[in-house]
Amino acid sequence: MGKTFLIYFFAYLAGSINFAIIFFKLTGREDPRLSFSGNAGTTNVYRQAGYFWATVILLLDIGRALVVAAVAVHFLERQYLPWAGFFLVLGNSFPCFHGFRGGKGVANYLGFTALIAPWAALIAAAIWLAVYGIGRITFIASFFMVFTLALGQAFTLHWQLSAVSGALATFLLILFNHRKNIINYRKIADTQ
Repeated sequence: MGKTFLIYFFAYLAGSINFAIIFFKLTGREDPRLSFSGNAGTTNVYRQAGYFWATVILLLDIGRALVVAAVAVHFLERQYLPWAGFFLVLGNSFPCFHGFRGGKGVANYLGFTALIAPWAALIAAAIWLAVYGIGRITFIASFFMVFTLALGQAFTLHWQLSAVSGALATFLLILFNHRKNIINYRKIADTQ
């Protein structure tokens, strides 16, 4: 059990390294959390630094998630893998190295799932593209993608209770991270 908690702690610490915040500091830019959505994630990097740097941050987030997933696969029983993804996303959302204000965890969850259930990651990415193409609302497309990722993990891990609860917890955490988007969207919808 001690090994399991060490892996979860490692996942949290790895998630707490926010590449967007570090990139903005290194390039002398203002903290990405001070503009637009107030989020230190790929979409906000795109808004502030452009497509190229957003892609770099996205790939770093996915790469880090793949490393965490590889460590988890090596050391954990399969049913506990989704909880490593949860702690990775928790670290990304509430990073101990950046004042507990970070990203929303979507790219990290995609990268983590890419190793656990690659088919689900591919389907989820395609769903994100389709939903975004139709509605042009990033966070709604992300909800569809994250739901597909959670479902894919639960299916791949044979619906074991721990796997389902870890995938569900991660899905709910990412929904919680988008609460401001949901509130703002509802305000806009109510005025129309």
